[in-house]
Amino acid sequence: MTAGAEQADSAVDTVADAFVEDYVELDPLAATYLGIGGHDHQVTDLSPAGFAARYDLTRRALATMEATPATGDREQAAKDSFIERLTVSIDQYDAGTSQSQISVITSELHNIRSVFDLMDTDSVGAWDNISARLAALPTALDGYRQTLTSSAENGHVSAKRQIAAVAAQVRAWTGQEGEAGNFFTSLVQHRNVPTAQTSESQIFDLNRNAVVASDAFAEFGGFLEQELLPRGRERDGVGREAYAIESRAFLGATIDLEETYHWGWEELHRIEQEMARVAGRIAPGGSVDDAVAALDADPQRNVQGKENFRAWMQELADKTIAELTDVHFDIPEPVRRIECRIAPTSDGGIYYTGPSEDFSRPGRMWWAVPDGVDTFSTWREVTTVFHEGVPGHHLQVAQTAYRSELLNRWQRTMCWVSGHGEGWALYAERLMDDLGYLQDPGDKLGMLDGQAMRAARVIIDIGMHLELTIPSDNPFGFHPGETWNADLGLEFMRQHCRLGDAMIRFEVDRYLGWPGQAPSYKVGERSWLQAREEVRRRKGDAFDLKAFHRAALDLGSLGLDPLREALARL
Repeated sequence: MTAGAEQADSAVDTVADAFVEDYVELDPLAATYLGIGGHDHQVTDLSPAGFAARYDLTRRALATMEATPATGDREQAAKDSFIERLTVSIDQYDAGTSQSQISVITSELHNIRSVFDLMDTDSVGAWDNISARLAALPTALDGYRQTLTSSAENGHVSAKRQIAAVAAQVRAWTGQEGEAGNFFTSLVQHRNVPTAQTSESQIFDLNRNAVVASDAFAEFGGFLEQELLPRGRERDGVGREAYAIESRAFLGATIDLEETYHWGWEELHRIEQEMARVAGRIAPGGSVDDAVAALDADPQRNVQGKENFRAWMQELADKTIAELTDVHFDIPEPVRRIECRIAPTSDGGIYYTGPSEDFSRPGRMWWAVPDGVDTFSTWREVTTVFHEGVPGHHLQVAQTAYRSELLNRWQRTMCWVSGHGEGWALYAERLMDDLGYLQDPGDKLGMLDGQAMRAARVIIDIGMHLELTIPSDNPFGFHPGETWNADLGLEFMRQHCRLGDAMIRFEVDRYLGWPGQAPSYKVGERSWLQAREEVRRRKGDAFDLKAFHRAALDLGSLGLDPLREALARL
């Protein structure tokens, strides 16, 4: 425990911790994600009444916290964070977003599907929980159907592009198309069910309930296509008013959208200039594309097969933790374990899931490999391991979960702000370059390529949703004076990101369906860099980078505005 630190047992903590207990009773799926036991056999009520119950609980908890005095800097940071998060959650509900949003990357369907990835499978009781949860899915999906229908009737509905794409994802999850097969039946056929201790009736129920769940999902996919899709919005962008709320939700800050949009152009231009310099070290006299071709052709920089790639990620993640521990970061013992896994679906993307409260379930780095991909370029992914592992998400999230002497349960489990978290992970990538871990020009180019993609996201996410005009003097001569739309977003990403076309299409669909999230990486990184420099100027020669990181991470996840206020008190 840090000398002089306050124990996390104040009135502020009592309110926050009570909210966790009450919330997971209403949202058992969230309990599993948060690593809180006792609810794995249940499914969240996704009917309008279920959403209303969680909304009412949030309003009551917010009012209680606002009336609760904070004593000391730690309590004040916890209170500020709680108020900021619950306020924006209420604003999203009032705007109809929470109840209506369907997108290629986030919806209650995605929450249900992916929760099974995190469930315990090591005992008969654990499989009974899975079986019970599978059996409950038809009722939950019927409630969700009511919510989406009611929302649409009240004018809150996602864009047709998103609804159609999610219906296609459902077909892939249920084995109707694609290479991944049926997720639900595969779940019980290919996992390690302890058959020696399981009765025939339990096995029968498990397999039957997997089919029941799959059929319910397939039927829901039909509802999306046949009933919700005709009601979907024609316009992809959500407009300024809705975007402002979502941006604040992801950042925990209110930003000047036009200033950020123009900064995105400048930042992308700066990064691409640096990419050109690094490319010259790989392919002298050649372009960035020439350097990429040379790297992709190097057999030493390619891994064949998903399992071999998973092993490569695990080895690098473990090596990095060992080298950074007690040198550049204070990494508690339980946090020194991370698992790298291939996700059971092929939706595309890499993501991190945090540990359970007792660390019996470790933090995990997942790769959802797209169909047909079996060759992996390591030069692109070294920086990804730093982003998802240490010093990125794993250090940040798992250390937060560990700091029970400093952070209340809500801070350790429920509080997540994308601008803070994704901003830290992107900051961590750049930090690893500063620490000398990207001396190889290929690895450095991979990091810069990822940075360029995140800068391009700032431009097109804000541009498409606000339908802004493309600057006439933009540094790339890209369609000056035209108004952003999805087609221009695709063209821009193809010009500035070196991804396969299927992935680029997914990325643009993701931005259109998840307004405000994509810029949170670069905007969050910008805030972390600014905050560090403010503390450095204030402390002068006494500034210590390792101490800054420890103090900043010990605040837990919080909005970017509360983060700046808390760091100003260091």
